[in-house]
Amino acid sequence: MDWNKKTILITGGTGSFGKKFIDIMLREFHPAKIIVYSRDELKQHEMRVKGYEHPSLRYFIGDIRDLERMKRAMEGVDIVVHAAALKQVPACEYNPMEAVKTNILGTSNVIDAALDTGVEKVMALSTDKAVSPANLYGATKLAAEKLVIQSNAYAGNKRTRLACTRYGNVVGSRGSVVPVFLKQRGSGRLTLTDERMTRFWLSLEQGVHFVTDCIEIMEGGEVFVPKIPSMNMPDLAKAIAPEARIEVIGIRHGEKLHEVLISEDEARTTIELQDKYIVLPAEEMWFGKGWQGKGSKVADGFRYASNTNSEWLDISQIQKIVESVEIE
Repeated sequence: MDWNKKTILITGGTGSFGKKFIDIMLREFHPAKIIVYSRDELKQHEMRVKGYEHPSLRYFIGDIRDLERMKRAMEGVDIVVHAAALKQVPACEYNPMEAVKTNILGTSNVIDAALDTGVEKVMALSTDKAVSPANLYGATKLAAEKLVIQSNAYAGNKRTRLACTRYGNVVGSRGSVVPVFLKQRGSGRLTLTDERMTRFWLSLEQGVHFVTDCIEIMEGGEVFVPKIPSMNMPDLAKAIAPEARIEVIGIRHGEKLHEVLISEDEARTTIELQDKYIVLPAEEMWFGKGWQGKGSKVADGFRYASNTNSEWLDISQIQKIVESVEIE
């Protein structure tokens, strides 16, 4: 794909992913224009102060809850990366309708605006928490996934195609456990909810490159899942503060012991490539047949979970990754 001829809009462009996405876009892909769409004027100002100034960058104040503003922002846009969401689990539990308005209705607005303005590709960012959700955040992201995937049926003879990427925790992003452990390190005490806990591991840079790779190969209707390593949470704690005392405080409401990126039910329509899995839509009436004969079908009953993963990081590997990551 010829990125330097594309106009890209990223919702939630002032977030951790958004800023890394813009960094890599400007450094490696050189698109014609990048539109940063977010509702926080202060964060946009802070981005400019930190050097996010480039002839191809445009800053749009707007909320994904505002359909008309979304349509105005998407005029002439080729690619939409939908990264805006309310993602803090406790905040979503305490403010449930706000989570619904942003994560579900906001995603619906992104889809409608893209269809009405003739956007070529929409890639929405999802999460492991959308698989068998145990909290409201996961439930809203599951609904958002379904909206994105099934909205390909509305595209008809339009050029718009929509897909999702789904991956686990991103090290160093806002709300991740790494900044929490780094703050606690000075006290000599780290809090862990459960010693049995495992998590998938992905850096922001890996996440951005995964999204760009999937945008290039998407046909519409896919959920793309990367092959990434797992880690034990006690190993993460030891990697960050080897001398610190670990205090187990108990699992929190809505928290899972292990992450699942592909469920057994989804395995029936999942294919495996060298570096990723692709969950294909169950209903293929509107779906392009380009994936037929590509990849290999996963085994019946396959489940991609952090505790049964075949690839694991040890403490020294985790230390190297943590040292290389910029923590906000």
